[in-house]
Amino acid sequence: MGLLDSFTHFKSDPVATISEMQDHRLPWILMAAISLLMVIVAHSVFQVWLYMRPCEQCVYVRFAFFCMVFGGVVAALSPKNVVLKLVGYVFGFWGIIQGLRYNFKLNKIHHAAHSDDPFGVQGCSAEPTFPFNLPLDRWFPEWFKPTGDCGFDNPIIPDGTTLSTMQQALTDFYKDGWYLWPPTHFLNMAQVLLIVFGVCLVFLSVSAICWLITLLRKRHVTAATRLTEQPL
Repeated sequence: MGLLDSFTHFKSDPVATISEMQDHRLPWILMAAISLLMVIVAHSVFQVWLYMRPCEQCVYVRFAFFCMVFGGVVAALSPKNVVLKLVGYVFGFWGIIQGLRYNFKLNKIHHAAHSDDPFGVQGCSAEPTFPFNLPLDRWFPEWFKPTGDCGFDNPIIPDGTTLSTMQQALTDFYKDGWYLWPPTHFLNMAQVLLIVFGVCLVFLSVSAICWLITLLRKRHVTAATRLTEQPL
């Protein structure tokens, strides 16, 4: 069944449809592509172009997204392969859980840093410790070396830098830090990413549950068929 055909069967059997969709590369490629896009935007737009320095928790979040990229790419190699699909799920869920954990901490630090009570600002280091002691900050310092302070993500423009009109407008827009809508301080970066990772968790969980249900259905049908084929 093709991917487009799967959509037409969604109403009759949504569980089977969602399970069948995972046998195609598109869902896994989308997971990898969206995760990679988030990292590229954070680095190339906000860090490089708008001079927002990444903090320790920020580079951990990038690592979490890269775990999801890896999981999506592995599963997309052969989506019908159970082992590769399991690898995709493991790295996808692990990246999401880590991303939620890092952003919960970052949101707490952000709240403390911008309140009258500074308690909780601790925990932001210039020497990150990645899972499995991966020295990503030494291998790829441009992407994984924290140079900013947790909770303070406003642009820090180097002296003598000449900004374009668009850069000037956007750095002024984000002068008080990264918010979904800076003029009202509506949803800081950590809160937005909590929503993003939360949505990813819902979609991946639904997909995994539907896949497991389908596997159990097939196993049940196979067992029933064997019983009916046994001679009396």
